[in-house]
Amino acid sequence: MDRSFKQRFVLDTSLFITEEIRRDEETLEEAIDRLLDLIAAARLELDISCHMPPSIHSELTTMLDARGVSASTQSTLTTWVIRKHPDRYTVSIPADVVYRFVDEMSDRVDRGLRVSEEAVRRAETSGDEPVADHDHMTEVDAVISDLRDRYRRALRQGVLDSREDFDLLILARELDAGVVTEDTGIIAWTEDFGLRYLRGQDFPPLLYDYLEAVDALDRLDHPRPQDEGG
Repeated sequence: MDRSFKQRFVLDTSLFITEEIRRDEETLEEAIDRLLDLIAAARLELDISCHMPPSIHSELTTMLDARGVSASTQSTLTTWVIRKHPDRYTVSIPADVVYRFVDEMSDRVDRGLRVSEEAVRRAETSGDEPVADHDHMTEVDAVISDLRDRYRRALRQGVLDSREDFDLLILARELDAGVVTEDTGIIAWTEDFGLRYLRGQDFPPLLYDYLEAVDALDRLDHPRPQDEGG
């Protein structure tokens, strides 16, 4: 009897980095090792495959290097997460999605201009005196810092702001795969692309449930704790 779920998932960088997948006292590398153990078991037992665009893979490995994650763990990532370039030439996107994206970016540019104008007015009345509790930050520096935060939120929060995000969605559409991410901007766009999505924090429990359904949990190197469902 074929017990395969034959599901596909496209994984985002945020799945591996988020604190939400870690158990108490678990390091980043330990959490990733456990996640990869689940991904490997799901592939072998259920033919569930996990994919990642090369652009996302490169972004992730750069982050893992910066966080001191070992080459061994990164090699395991390469073994079990399939790297595939999205087929940008044949995957179609509804014109309405592009239209609304252009409309939204125009609105965000206007919001960014308003944030900038407010900052200029505040800077005009600010001086070079140090800010309280910040000996190396003047009032003007504080205005600039606030401008950066507000400008970034106005233009980037909740929107596709990188080629990596776009690659992720295109690949998921091409493979008819679920998107696994903690990025709210990507989640917002899965609806427009007609995609299933799953929060990163919910992915390990899902794999545990699938493996439990075929009595495969006892073959895991990182079994599910008694107090974590099941």
